[in-house]
Amino acid sequence: MSDAVAAGPARSGWAGAPIEEMQARWGTPYRFLVTFAAMIGTVATILSATIVNVALPQVMGAFGIGQDHAQLISTAFLAAVTSTMLLNGWLVDRFGCRITYAAAILMFIAGSVVSGSAPNEGVLIAGRVLQGAAAGMVQPLGMQIIFQVFPAERRGSAMGIYAVGVVLAPALGPTLGGLIVDGFGWRSVFFLGVPVAVLGLALGLAFMPGPSRDGPRQRFDGPGFALLVTALLSLLTGLSSGQREGWASDRVVIELGLAAVAAVSFVLWELRTDAPMLNPRLFAVRGFACSAAVGLVYGASLFGSTYLAPLFVQTIQGYTPTRAGLLLMPAGLAMVLVFPIAGRLADRMPPWAPIGAGLLLFGWSAWLMGGVGTDTPFWTFALWILVGRVGFGLAMPSMNAGALRALPPRWVGQGSGAVNFARQFGGAIGVNLLSIHLERRTQFHASALTSTQDGGSVMREVLAELERLLAQEGIAEGARQALAESHLGQMLLAQASMLAFRDTFLVIALFCALALVPVAIMRRPARE
Repeated sequence: MSDAVAAGPARSGWAGAPIEEMQARWGTPYRFLVTFAAMIGTVATILSATIVNVALPQVMGAFGIGQDHAQLISTAFLAAVTSTMLLNGWLVDRFGCRITYAAAILMFIAGSVVSGSAPNEGVLIAGRVLQGAAAGMVQPLGMQIIFQVFPAERRGSAMGIYAVGVVLAPALGPTLGGLIVDGFGWRSVFFLGVPVAVLGLALGLAFMPGPSRDGPRQRFDGPGFALLVTALLSLLTGLSSGQREGWASDRVVIELGLAAVAAVSFVLWELRTDAPMLNPRLFAVRGFACSAAVGLVYGASLFGSTYLAPLFVQTIQGYTPTRAGLLLMPAGLAMVLVFPIAGRLADRMPPWAPIGAGLLLFGWSAWLMGGVGTDTPFWTFALWILVGRVGFGLAMPSMNAGALRALPPRWVGQGSGAVNFARQFGGAIGVNLLSIHLERRTQFHASALTSTQDGGSVMREVLAELERLLAQEGIAEGARQALAESHLGQMLLAQASMLAFRDTFLVIALFCALALVPVAIMRRPARE
């Protein structure tokens, strides 16, 4: 080893040495060391994406908010991830992986502290935005590092191994979150990722490379970033406001109109600027565009079902947070086993085959969950979820590797951010739209069930039985009728909510069926 190379990291100071010097210093093991460092940071940030789902009923009770506000706690995180994910290319080019990674981890720790100590809903959402912004900066780094340090024939396998750690976080997150909520309260779940983040920070400072010293630096796309954030915030705020204010209200029309104008302006600006944050020309490459479209659906389906399942079992079946988290654990552990196999398949098979098989499995899982009821056994529901997660695990390495293989080398950095952007954007929009659909279908079924209670003999018999049970409990005669009618209303609302969950799971199955269209397009040979 030359003295120049050996002195490289020290000479480079805080920014770190370029990747070529790091590889020369550490040799072949470096590829695994830097990938592990990226994986730990990603695990810490992803842990916070799903762990909060088991705590939502407790947060709703603590702050006195409804489902329309509670879903913002999840979507604020996903929207922030989506917004900052496209900054990754510029940040890495300008500051290098080391500074970008360290700054993101520190931001994540700050967001965790803000969220865990939030005195109200607004501060909690602000903390979630900080966590999500950090996650968006960290997550593309793993794919980018793998493509830099592994040879082409081993990238699929490397992504499969990397994904094991990444998937283990959301697999164990809800279970750990449930245990912590039951033992220490909902605030404690926001601190769970902090120790992992501190470990990731130490590893990142040791192994993450600095910026390359060759060539000009990429210019920051300030107008593009401003337009993107405006479009996302306006869209998510408009969707959230629609249920409360009415879809034809002035506020909602303005917010959704602003989102549309900002989105169109963003695309037009990115087409004409010399340093685009998201190059729309990426989507002219058929293989990449189809993989991104499938990623959009997978994001909506995965994050949507992860949001809905714990909410269903806690609000309809009366599960504790711990039991709700355990429901998702078998599926997550199955993904850990599937990902290395799927990574090898990504190196040996055309991308459309594992992606299509994964979509079919995920769609079948959602269709099965469309039959869920108040008496669905724990292990039946867990098995249904497991089927879908196996499908996702089968498809994800091929989806990522296939998307980047379709691009010329100069676009791989932007492509990594863009394909992750598509999946996260799908997650943010999916949770919003599925939450809206759930609320509207609950209202529909509640109205339909109430209209059947017209004072007939069946209704009178139910009320009489309820009054008899209340009498046995020693309730005064004058209060029995009102209490019996109130209890009947709660029963009808619970039934309406259960039917709405069924409808919403079936919407996920429809998403997966529609995503088979871009998979079929991927199968067609490219024109010469």
